Amino acid sequence: MPITLEKLIDHHARYRGDRLAVIFDDQRLNWAEFNARVNQLANALQDRGIDKDDKVATALPNSMELLVIYWATVSIGAVLVPLSPLLKAGGLINLLNNADVRLLFLTAALMDEISDRGNEIENISAENYIQVDIGQNENSSYSSFVSVHSPSPPAFPKMQQEDLFNIVYSSGTTGLPKGIMHSHLVRSHYGSHFAASFRMTPESVVLHTGSIVFNGAFVTLMPCFFLGARYILHPHFDVDAMIETVDREKVTHIMMVPAQIIALLQSPDFSPQKMQSLEMLLTIGAPLQQHYKEAVNDVIPGRFYELYGLTEGFVTILDRDDFNQQPGSVGCPPPGYDMRIVGEDGQDLGPGEIGEIVGRGPALSPGYYKQAELTRETFRDGWLYSGDLGYLDEAGFLYLAGRKKELIISGGVNVYPQDIEEIASAHELILEVAVFGVESEKWGETPVAAVVLQAEAEIDPDDLREWINSRVEARFQKISDVVVINQMPRNVAGKTLKNELKEDYLANQK
Repeated sequence: MPITLEKLIDHHARYRGDRLAVIFDDQRLNWAEFNARVNQLANALQDRGIDKDDKVATALPNSMELLVIYWATVSIGAVLVPLSPLLKAGGLINLLNNADVRLLFLTAALMDEISDRGNEIENISAENYIQVDIGQNENSSYSSFVSVHSPSPPAFPKMQQEDLFNIVYSSGTTGLPKGIMHSHLVRSHYGSHFAASFRMTPESVVLHTGSIVFNGAFVTLMPCFFLGARYILHPHFDVDAMIETVDREKVTHIMMVPAQIIALLQSPDFSPQKMQSLEMLLTIGAPLQQHYKEAVNDVIPGRFYELYGLTEGFVTILDRDDFNQQPGSVGCPPPGYDMRIVGEDGQDLGPGEIGEIVGRGPALSPGYYKQAELTRETFRDGWLYSGDLGYLDEAGFLYLAGRKKELIISGGVNVYPQDIEEIASAHELILEVAVFGVESEKWGETPVAAVVLQAEAEIDPDDLREWINSRVEARFQKISDVVVINQMPRNVAGKTLKNELKEDYLANQK
């Protein structure tokens, strides 16, 4: 029997119907109520002519409507294409065309932006732009689209586990966004494997405070919905609201990007007592400096997990019980996954040797949508070539060194930005740091550090540069400049955009 997810919400409504399922703001729906909303929208989509394998996109902020759209789309065998509502018209149109989208749910602001550019969009008819005014505004086109349809189950299609669940577009930190495909089988593995890795049960309470349009959100969304546990979604990240929700709702599992963890530790409302219900605090999306990890583990011990992974489908997990034994590591692959470190010649490297991280496992993507050549370059003989650099210790645990494209070659020597960032972040006045390379006549490339200071802190950038350079291990790691900025540029997934930092720095040098 194929493993598919089109009837997942219907299953929970049947067997756990009166259990609280989803919370968003003041909306609290049990599984039966949530399923009724999913069914209404699924019937509306089918009535509009959306069939199995058709692409349905969203460009919406976090909301109950967005969660309903996710599961309604999947329930009729259509393919979900979640897009950022922060996209500008040109970027949105490019992705809609690339994904062959037939129907789009979008905000009023985006509707205004693309309303006069319909001739540039290839596959969406005028009636298939559905404006969503968050909060079930009776006059919105979404409400009109849904309200007349039955809450009974839709006509479920015959599904195969290889059928697409979604296309997720990459963050674009290292180039143009790519449409990464995930099948129903892959997403079911997200559900079962991550539930086991994070010790989730049907009684777990999962809070998500970031955007759910990026793939990292599915790391906790899928196991929560797979098990029929409780999912709490916030409109956006607000550290005080997060702390209050954890305390009030007795949240057991939460996933956060590094910037959110830093905000949590610095919040005057934070206290270990308010976090006592937590069984997991997972960091994901970007490297978190070691001293912040240790701070989390000190104040709420035995809850810290870390996940290193790619949307393409390979992951390692640092378990809470391995944190103290493997300091600085991002863990090891879950059961069923394999990992190698390879050199430029493609040969496997030994413990302690830095090379490209290569992995495979049951959650591996089938590839990039309509990009066969790029798929062949990245997925070779069943292995995913990550583009990330790292090394293994003697026990086989993974340590990150950065991205290949961010590697700085100074005086012919490899310089790994993450090594310098780890040192710089230990300065008492530095809140965040990002190191990138710029051209140098003498060295070829030289490292530069962009830093965000603690609130109200002041320091001469030259003094900061000297402090960092006095602590790096080698001469070639010394940074040539420090620039103080107000905040790090980030994408919707919370990743720091070093390319923007570099562009701004170079522009200011002219």
